[in-house]
Amino acid sequence: MVQSIDRAMQIIQLLMSDHSRTGWAISDISERVDLPLSTTHRLISTLVKHELIVQLPETKRYRLGPKWMEVGLQQLEQLDLRTAARPIMERLADEVKETVFLTIPYGLFSMGVDKVDSSVKPRVVEGLGERIAMHIGASNKVILANMKRNEAEALLVRLVDDQEKRMQLLSALPGIKKAGYAVSYAEMTEGTAAISSPIIGFGRRVVGALGIGVSADRLTDERLDDLSKQVIQGAHEITTTLGG
Repeated sequence: MVQSIDRAMQIIQLLMSDHSRTGWAISDISERVDLPLSTTHRLISTLVKHELIVQLPETKRYRLGPKWMEVGLQQLEQLDLRTAARPIMERLADEVKETVFLTIPYGLFSMGVDKVDSSVKPRVVEGLGERIAMHIGASNKVILANMKRNEAEALLVRLVDDQEKRMQLLSALPGIKKAGYAVSYAEMTEGTAAISSPIIGFGRRVVGALGIGVSADRLTDERLDDLSKQVIQGAHEITTTLGG
């Protein structure tokens, strides 16, 4: 397996090495990476299958495929997310006098990547870099709600063994998406609550969530209504900045 990956990366690096070429013949690739033609063909077939390499129909030569652009844009988007979000988070934290945090999906988990602490004590403490299972908390639920249903369901199947609980959560997602925000109470820390709204990026894909953490005893119905409107507006501003 490791040898196959190493050999595949040799081919990819070769195709990246000369931008002046319109493509590489398989015989040239085989010679340059010092592999038998049959091995080169097998590796290239796999890379083509995953859109990492494409074959030009007119010349039968090979070049890098569209998957690299997709990966690059997604990485760029994540790097840009904190930059785009930070001034909006700072303004929101100043306005609501609560802790504001930024969360991104990370496979079966989410991860906090930035926060602005409240100036009011006691404050809700949000840890950065901590992995949280995707079915727990307001940010994760609003991210799930804005995924394709089959993607959200596939994650929940792996995270929630109890079918009844899993179906309850799935059935709640359309309402969360329609509302534009999710609320959670004491799912991570006793006595706290969170309100979160989705951030949408390239290709109308959910890339994160903007959240506000509060002490549960300060979250009256009137306060919830006010905070939900403000977190929706903040997330919308970040989405607009990202071009989502």
